[in-house]
Formats: sequence, structure tokens, C-alpha cells
Amino acid sequence: MANTAPVRIRSISEFHQLRGLPKPAHPLISVVTIDDLLNLPGDGSFNAVFDFYFIAMKRLSGVKYKYGQLNYDFEEGGVLFFMSPNQVLQIEMREEEISEKPAGWMLLIHPDFIWNTALAKTIKQYDFFDYSVNEALLLLEKEESTLNGIIENIRQEYYANIDKFSKQIMVTHIENLLSYSERFYNRQFITREKANHQILERLENLLTDYFNGENITTKGLPTVQYISEQLNISPNYLCSLLNVLTGKSTQQHIHEKLIEKAKEKLSTTNLSVSEIAYELGFEHPQSFSKLFKTKTKVSPLEFRQSFN
Repeated sequence: MANTAPVRIRSISEFHQLRGLPKPAHPLISVVTIDDLLNLPGDGSFNAVFDFYFIAMKRLSGVKYKYGQLNYDFEEGGVLFFMSPNQVLQIEMREEEISEKPAGWMLLIHPDFIWNTALAKTIKQYDFFDYSVNEALLLLEKEESTLNGIIENIRQEYYANIDKFSKQIMVTHIENLLSYSERFYNRQFITREKANHQILERLENLLTDYFNGENITTKGLPTVQYISEQLNISPNYLCSLLNVLTGKSTQQHIHEKLIEKAKEKLSTTNLSVSEIAYELGFEHPQSFSKLFKTKTKVSPLEFRQSFN
């Protein structure tokens, strides 16, 4: 894809106009099917920033996807993407790579639509809005059918005569859509055993190499951002994955490796606690001792003395 500046699309009406669609039936919420869209210009490249929420389900048979550093070929089911306002959407779709005509839908929700509703606050709790498109949700056929039904209910509601119940009914449908999506993401974490095992293995190797190398002394503890960048996975996706698979956050995995290394040094060397703290990237030994005791219920000295 050419490195062109993204187009900012400020309203749903502007999106409809840009894509050559009729004026939206509702200015703040719209369902657009892939069939509704005109062909993308050129080779299918699209680069834009939206001022609204964007949820899309696309079925692109015959297209290879890359999730993190793992390659998959998903011939069955749709792919679901979530984007918050101000995130960049990049699409590159070449006709020769697609064996069937694309299908699916897009749900566009302006923040003003959910203003002054409970969803305005709870929508920020769904981590998948912060996932990159490389960590999209891969739907089973029955899951796709469930979400398609919810989308059709939303469409029918805003095409009906708008009354005082319409907004809350549509908000409820959106909440259901998000709840089901959260359930399906958890299913994906659990069922993609091989891919998830590879991510966990890479995480373990990454942390081992980091704590055995010079980085820990010169740069301090690895950050969640650093770990996720090395794994080529967004921080929120990695944290969600680890929570489902291990019940622990990325930060907890980092601390576990730290404590493991600290115990090794305390039990096999004559280094002082201060020297060990320094080698593990702590500027102040007190901070190391406090973390060690929080995680192990004993101080570093008490741990060392237990071996005497």
C-alpha cells in the first residue's frame, strides 16, 4: 500500500458520500453491506481515519491473513474488525487474490449516538477496540449468523418510524453485539491452541533472553509495550490473550520472570541484595525488596537465609 496520508472522515454522512452511497437513514448510525459499496478505486487501497466507531464483518474467501507473526488461511467464516474513533484503517485488496466476491457488513456508530447512555462508558471497557486489524476476530459460521441477526435488527429499527424507544432498542442491540463478540474472542483465545502456544513460547523465550542478557541491567525491566512490539501484537490483545490462557496479565508474567531470576541469584551467588537489585535493573534496592516481598511474602534476605 502506498504511504499516503489517511483521509479523515468526520461523519457517517461524509462516509456515505465518499463511498457513493445514498444519504444514511439515520445521521448517527448506519449499517452498510459490502454489496452496497462501489468498487474501491485502483487496486482496492483505502486509507482513512474515522471520527466514529467502525465495526465490520467481512468474508474474503481465498485471502491470506497474517496475525502477529503467524500466518493463517481462513477459508471458513467471516473476519470481524473493531475500530474506535481516530484509529487509522488501511485496506489493500487485490482482485487476483480473491476467489469469490467479498461479502459482509459495516456498522458505523457516531459517539453522539450513545451519548448519555450506559454504553458511552462501557464501550471503553471492550479491549478489542484497541486491537490492531492484525488481531481481528475470526468467526465460526454459527457466530457469524448470530451477529448477522443483530445487525439486521439494528437496520430494521432505524428504517422503521423513529420514536422514543428506537434509540434504546438500538443501543441494546449494540450492547448484545459487543457482548457476543467478547464471548467469541474468548473462544478464539482458547481454541486456537497451536497459535496461542507459539505466542506463549515466544513470550517465554523473549523474557528469558532479556533477563539473561545485558538489557535488564542497562534498560531496566521490559515494559508491556516493549514485549508486545517484540511479539508484533498489540498490548491489549496480548494482555487479553494471557488473561484467558494463564489468568495473568503481561505485567505479571514479567514480574514472575524477574522473581525467578532474583531467586536464582539469591540462592547461587554471594552478591548482596543491592548488587542483585542493580543487576536486575533497579535503581533503588528498596524497590526491588518491596516487589520481591509482595510476590513471595518474604524479603530477599529471608529467602536467602532459608537455604542456610
